[in-house]
Amino acid sequence: MPLRHALALLSLGLAAPAVADPMLADFSYGWPVSRHSLVSQDEAMEMAYIDVKPTRPNGRTAVLLHGKNFCAGTWDATIRALAGAGFRVIAPDQIGFCKSTKPARYQYGLHTLAANTHDLLTALGIEKPVLIGHSMGGMLAMRYAIQYPDALSRLVLVNPIGLEDWRAKGVPNATVDQLYATERKTTRDSIKAYQQSTYYAGGWSPRYDRWVDMLASMYLGKGGDIVAWHQALTADMVFNQPVIHEIDRIKAPTLLMIGARDNTALGKGRADPALQARLGDYPVLARAAAARIRGAQLILYPDYGHSPQVQAPDRFHEDLLKALAR
Repeated sequence: MPLRHALALLSLGLAAPAVADPMLADFSYGWPVSRHSLVSQDEAMEMAYIDVKPTRPNGRTAVLLHGKNFCAGTWDATIRALAGAGFRVIAPDQIGFCKSTKPARYQYGLHTLAANTHDLLTALGIEKPVLIGHSMGGMLAMRYAIQYPDALSRLVLVNPIGLEDWRAKGVPNATVDQLYATERKTTRDSIKAYQQSTYYAGGWSPRYDRWVDMLASMYLGKGGDIVAWHQALTADMVFNQPVIHEIDRIKAPTLLMIGARDNTALGKGRADPALQARLGDYPVLARAAAARIRGAQLILYPDYGHSPQVQAPDRFHEDLLKALAR
């Protein structure tokens, strides 16, 4: 079935014949999933989210923003740590990702995803949360903090992408069609290889397989074409909407938690070898970013990669909770 027909069926709420479920209905996060209805760009859609209320609330709420190759469920260990410390925890799937609507037509923008998130939090009556963003979610969290400076109490950035402007540094751009063609080649093996080298600094644990399987399940069969298309659109968004030039405008108290062995840089494979070697130097990038955000605190993990909250959850969450307690 052509992609445009599958997208049209999805927009009507009809199931396109597929092996994969593009809404990730066949994968459980292990938490109840709620849905927030909203209208964006004249499209009615639903934003899936996890909402965990603690047994002994401390009166504070943490909002967790996932990365591009992640979902709300990937925050599992962090949800448990924060809820155990008394936080109410909200973890949404952004529009276009995981269990949320993948609209037939949509112009993606970090400012739009920030507005969708703000709409959700307003509907839930949540004010001044701690905003925690990882990877693309860190980039989105920075945009949110700039767009809604009085709507959060604290900002935590976990290996955010976008600490450098790849296009300005010379990485060639790619069309959405080119990005889509690349996304359609995604396999479980390619997902695992990339995660091992980038997320976990070359190491591997069987507990990481769950998150590989989660992503891989969305790419199987014709249903995967829908996922690949939205991944291409959001890759274009991330590459062409740098936030780094505006981070001086962030007012919220900010904590950066950085795995130093991360080397993420979108489009790096399109760059020449000399430029590739200079991209994704996270210790340098994180220190420069922290210096530009007034009063920012930086925690650097020399041995960890792109996902320290998954790679070393005990250490990461101990540091996070200590920082939030101050």
